[in-house]
Amino acid sequence: MEYYLENEFLSLTFNSVGGTLSSIKSPLGIEYLWQGNPEYWSGQAPVLFPICGSLRNDEAITKDGKELHIPRHGLVRKRDFHYEGQEWNRIVFSIMTDDELFKAFPYKFRLLIKYKLMGKLIQVSYIIENFGDDDMPFFIGGHPGFNCPLQENENYTDYYIEFEKEENCSIPLPITETGLIDIQQRTPLLHHEKVLPLVHSLFEKDAIIFDELQSRQVTLASHKSSHKVTIQFKDFPYFILWSSQNHGSFIALEPWLGLSTCLNESDIFEEKKNVQIVQSLRTNIYSYSIQID
Repeated sequence: MEYYLENEFLSLTFNSVGGTLSSIKSPLGIEYLWQGNPEYWSGQAPVLFPICGSLRNDEAITKDGKELHIPRHGLVRKRDFHYEGQEWNRIVFSIMTDDELFKAFPYKFRLLIKYKLMGKLIQVSYIIENFGDDDMPFFIGGHPGFNCPLQENENYTDYYIEFEKEENCSIPLPITETGLIDIQQRTPLLHHEKVLPLVHSLFEKDAIIFDELQSRQVTLASHKSSHKVTIQFKDFPYFILWSSQNHGSFIALEPWLGLSTCLNESDIFEEKKNVQIVQSLRTNIYSYSIQID
């Protein structure tokens, strides 16, 4: 089922499958959000929960012996969400633990996703409620993909990523065959720079994983037009850039709370880097925003 929000600057479409955005259009008809061409990537802006990336063999165990069976990027991105309702500038979707989810992730939770449209800014909030007696470990992340180029007279290489701060960082090696990360095998990428030119060869091995980034704002911009997409993600320590290896005309700008299991990590879920805990009968909230110009 599709739902809509709009103002004088943007028209947004949402899909109850995954509780996610499926269109971001300007009054000029420019579609900012990737439209899911399956030749390259069938997704658009999935929500990753309760993991971001992959577990070793899609499995983990908690400290108290709970067995987790979670495929890459989690359990909810292809599930039907409940439409909670909307006001003039916001809309909310939710999903709760059911028998199928509980078998894979044995915790009693509700995940609400709230979208708020303010001028040219879309605020995305993840609200995680724990209804169980046990504290619940988890991760969550966004995976929005944006058309690149945005206009027909542009090329992929006309675009670049601009960071809020001057960055000097390396990136860990993603292991495509397993979905895991070698956090200790690193490649220098930015050398006191704020700009990363976009070329498809950046993604020959897989995603670019920024785990040392100082910036909490990243902009997709073009040398040939004034159109921009800016992601602000102060609640999220990791940022992922990704496009398909077969040169899809999109770029995903992804704020994550966690990463794929690293080679030097055990399979104990609570020992993964930056694991989040929502206490019994408590709620955790995380937000990021998408600014369209």
